[in-house]
Amino acid sequence: MPDLEGKVALVTGGSKGIGRAIATALCEAGSDVVVCSRNADEASAAAEEIDIAGEGRAMGVRADVSKLADVKTLVDAAVKEFGGLDILVANAGIGGGFGPVDEIEPDDWNRVIDTNLTGVFYCCHEAVPRLKKRGGGWIITIGSLAGRYAFAGGTAYNASKFGLVGFSEALMLDVREHGIRVSCVMPGSVDTYFNDTEPGGDAWKLTADDVAQSVLQLLDYDDRALPSRVELRPSRPRPSAR
Repeated sequence: MPDLEGKVALVTGGSKGIGRAIATALCEAGSDVVVCSRNADEASAAAEEIDIAGEGRAMGVRADVSKLADVKTLVDAAVKEFGGLDILVANAGIGGGFGPVDEIEPDDWNRVIDTNLTGVFYCCHEAVPRLKKRGGGWIITIGSLAGRYAFAGGTAYNASKFGLVGFSEALMLDVREHGIRVSCVMPGSVDTYFNDTEPGGDAWKLTADDVAQSVLQLLDYDDRALPSRVELRPSRPRPSAR
């Protein structure tokens, strides 16, 4: 586990699921952590529990990453509370908009793209100047294997995740000279709250803690090394229906 004492991390979508597991792992490693959620009560409750469990401190902020004003407030709050920013984990994402393209409602398309892609742009746009002030840092985007492998009915979701992978790789080239490393973690099926489902019962799937472990492993690399893309999938295939 990396020693993150004195570091400040921001995890979007950090109140539950993958984001919650990542935020908890970062705090246990010594980092001060800011988590955000569109629900203020959920953000505060998650931060309180993470703070108790970890070595670092935690704070919750209500923010919708698809809204630039919210992201500005979020990043400003993190810097004001903890003095700077060293790590951004752009995790917030949603499902939805699934189905044939001629049946997808434009509002559903916009909601998926605005959160999964534009929201990451907003977070990086606001975070990069703060990372530069610290002399470098990490940006870790949480993508999906759907950002490499398309599936029928996935035009909106695939577009958002293919775009996120391309965005992450281009961003990596833009900021590496400033000591900022960018990696995209691309999980396959994870037993979590994705698309309004409840976790539990799918033993073949990855867990949120598996994804968090990948994030910590990235942060433990020497400064000279940059794994720019991590594909993470269940080691066993989904059981066939009987």
